[in-house]
Amino acid sequence: MNARTRIATLALAAMLFGSNAWADHDNRRAKYDYAKVISAEPIVNYVTVSTPVRECREEMQYYAVDRHRHDRRASTLFGAVVGGVIGNQFGSGSGNDAATVAGTLIGAAIANDAARDRYGYGVERVGRPVQRCETRYRERREQQIDGYRVLYHYHGQRYVTEMPYDPGNRIRVRVDVRPAG
Repeated sequence: MNARTRIATLALAAMLFGSNAWADHDNRRAKYDYAKVISAEPIVNYVTVSTPVRECREEMQYYAVDRHRHDRRASTLFGAVVGGVIGNQFGSGSGNDAATVAGTLIGAAIANDAARDRYGYGVERVGRPVQRCETRYRERREQQIDGYRVLYHYHGQRYVTEMPYDPGNRIRVRVDVRPAG
């Protein structure tokens, strides 16, 4: 070790051991006694407490169901063919073409309506109950005691201190007597 390191180590050791010796010397002089507690008032703090609450409700969920038992496309196609044949029987020339087109459209519409009446629309709206849940937070204010403000009496003097607990009727005090000079 070089000289600087030695000096620093010795100075550090002197500080550490010297402070411990002084602390021991202080503790030998300290004495303890009891003082009468005059009052101990709680130090109250108001806090907000959030509590999770799960809320559930039942809702109806609707969806479509295809109840198509019979294919209406075949009925509509058959109606269009029959209507076109019947429409073709009327008129002549360009009127014949117009009657065929009109017959085809009317036949398809009549067959489609008849199939719908007979077999239904094919899509049915159905509902079922579904449970929906969510978490909400309920808040409430609570009193929280953070400690006690203690007023006590010792040898004719009044003192005030704060403590983490209620000390009861008496409190232990440290009495340190030292020479004035």
